[in-house]
Amino acid sequence: MGRRSCNFILCYFLAVSIIVMSACGGSHDGSGGSHDGSGDSHHDSGGSSVGDFRMLESLIIGETETVKEDSGVPDRDNKPVVLETIADGEETFEGHGAIVDFSNTSDGYIMAKYEGDNPKIKIQITKTDGETYTYDVHPGEPFVSFPLSEGSGSYSVAMFVNIEGDKYHQVCAQEIQEELPDEYSPFLRPNQFSNFTSSTRAVAKASELAQGCKSDLKVVEELFLYVTENVVYDHDKAKTVHSGYLPDIDDTLTSGKGICFDYASLMTCMLRTQRIPCKLVVGYTEGFANDAYHAWISVHVDGIGWVANMIQFNDDQWTLMDPTLAAAGDMADPNVIGDGEDYIPVHYY
Repeated sequence: MGRRSCNFILCYFLAVSIIVMSACGGSHDGSGGSHDGSGDSHHDSGGSSVGDFRMLESLIIGETETVKEDSGVPDRDNKPVVLETIADGEETFEGHGAIVDFSNTSDGYIMAKYEGDNPKIKIQITKTDGETYTYDVHPGEPFVSFPLSEGSGSYSVAMFVNIEGDKYHQVCAQEIQEELPDEYSPFLRPNQFSNFTSSTRAVAKASELAQGCKSDLKVVEELFLYVTENVVYDHDKAKTVHSGYLPDIDDTLTSGKGICFDYASLMTCMLRTQRIPCKLVVGYTEGFANDAYHAWISVHVDGIGWVANMIQFNDDQWTLMDPTLAAAGDMADPNVIGDGEDYIPVHYY
C-alpha cells in the first residue's frame, strides 16, 4: 500500500533572537449554534446528540452512508458569518518599521505589518509556559491577523528582521495579556494560514452546501465530503512548494488541487464561516515516511466538543479528521492510519 509524505514542513531554528520558519517543501497541522466574537458560547443546535453519532469510517473510505437527521427538526441557519479582524490602533507597539496591534486580544488575535525595507521579517508569539509560534510577515502588505491559539494568559510578542542568512535581530517586543470570554474566538476568524473575507468564493460554497442541514455535524459531513471528492492531492506542488508558502483558499477550490495545507485551510474557512469552530492543526505523523510533517483539522461539534479526528466515531470518540488522507484513497485505510494516535499535534491555528 502506497504511503505519501504530505510535504508540509514547519522547521523552527531558534538561537538567541534568530528565528527561521520553513513551510511546505519536504518530508520530515442561528439555530445551528452561534459564535459572534462577543463572548457567546457555542450553543447546542438541537439537531444532534451523542446518541446520533455512529461509525463514520465509511465516509473516509468512500462509502455512501451519511449522518441521519430527524426530518421534524428545523433546518439550521446556513447564512455565512465572516468575523472581522481589525487593527484599530488602540493598543500598539512598534519599532524600525514593524508594527503590532494588540487592541483585540479579547477576540483571540493580534495584527501585524512591516513598513520597512528589509525583505525578511518574522513575528514570534509565545505564551508563558506554552508553545512558540513563528510566522513570516511580508513587507508592504496591510495588517495580517495572527491567532493567540493557546487561550487566556500572558504572551510575549516580538518581531525580527533578517541580518544575514538565518540570522535575525529583534526590533520590537512586548508582553501582552489575553482574556478570552470563551475558547472559540481564535478559531472562528480568518488568520494568515486561513485567510478569507466575505467575498471569498469558498464562503458562499460552504453556505450552499450547508443548505438544508439540521445540525452542525451534518454540515461538517457535507463540507468534508465535498472537499475530499472535489480536491485532489497535487504531487507536483508538493515537490516544488517553497518555504513560507501560504494557501490560497479560492485557488484550491477553483483548481481542485492542493497539498495538505491547502485542504486544511479550505476546510477551516468553510467551517468557520458556518459558525463551526475549527482548528487548523500542524504536526507530524509517526509511522509514515520520515515522520512527515502534516496539516489537518480539529472541529468543535455541538454535544460532543472538539473532534480531533475522523476515522471512526464510537459514541464517545471520533478519530482523525483529516481531509487530505480521506481524499487520498488507499491512504485512508484505517489499517494504515490506525486509531489516530500516530497523529502528533504541535501547533493550532
